[in-house]
Amino acid sequence: MTTPVVLITGALTGIGRATATTFAAAGAHIVVSGRHEEAGLALAEELRKLGGEAEFIRADVRHDDDLKSLVDGTVERFGRLDIAVNNAGTEGEFSAITDLTPETYAATFDTNVLGTLLSMKHELLAMRAQGSGAIVNVSSVFGERGYPNGALYVASKHAVIGLTRSAALEAAAFGVRVNAVGPGPVQTEMLDRFIGRSDETKSSFVATVPLGRAGDPDEIAEAIAFLSSDHAGFMTGQTVFLDGGLTAA
Repeated sequence: MTTPVVLITGALTGIGRATATTFAAAGAHIVVSGRHEEAGLALAEELRKLGGEAEFIRADVRHDDDLKSLVDGTVERFGRLDIAVNNAGTEGEFSAITDLTPETYAATFDTNVLGTLLSMKHELLAMRAQGSGAIVNVSSVFGERGYPNGALYVASKHAVIGLTRSAALEAAAFGVRVNAVGPGPVQTEMLDRFIGRSDETKSSFVATVPLGRAGDPDEIAEAIAFLSSDHAGFMTGQTVFLDGGLTAA
């Protein structure tokens, strides 16, 4: 069986890092990407110790040339691209719609939406050439519901689901599947920035989750691994919400 080649953007922390670790432990060849070279090189070394081949390629998902170099570099290093996980994202600025500006809009959408679009553009070109592949985009529970003072983040994560559905329909013709995950609150640095670091604030927020807790990054990583695998071979264009029951309410 051919060892899968996996590319992960936004891989240096949180869900991206957990996903890289999950694939490395399974023996995959991995390219991790992010904007911080020192952290990226250290992560690649950690992944090699888990048994997989791993490389770091620096890229900023807001820039088309960076993403072309990232995908080209992955294919040059490993010969193909089987799985791409588009996890790079930002929570942006949370404030009332009446306080938003074109600049705050761009700061969120350039990473979350343009970054996902450009990532898929180059990933799909590589996968189309080989006639196979699987892409998993990372949306959010807020790709399904609203949140006061969070219009930019909410809208950007709705957009990721729209991009996923459209890309899935285009890619089906050449044997590539495109799905997404929609995490709820997951214990990461982004969650701490989002709700603050106060134990009281965090407890109140987590209490809104029907399962009564925040998720673990490894739980999201396992779902991403499933969606990327042959076990999900008949799934495309779908978003799997891992939110402790929030979207069921």
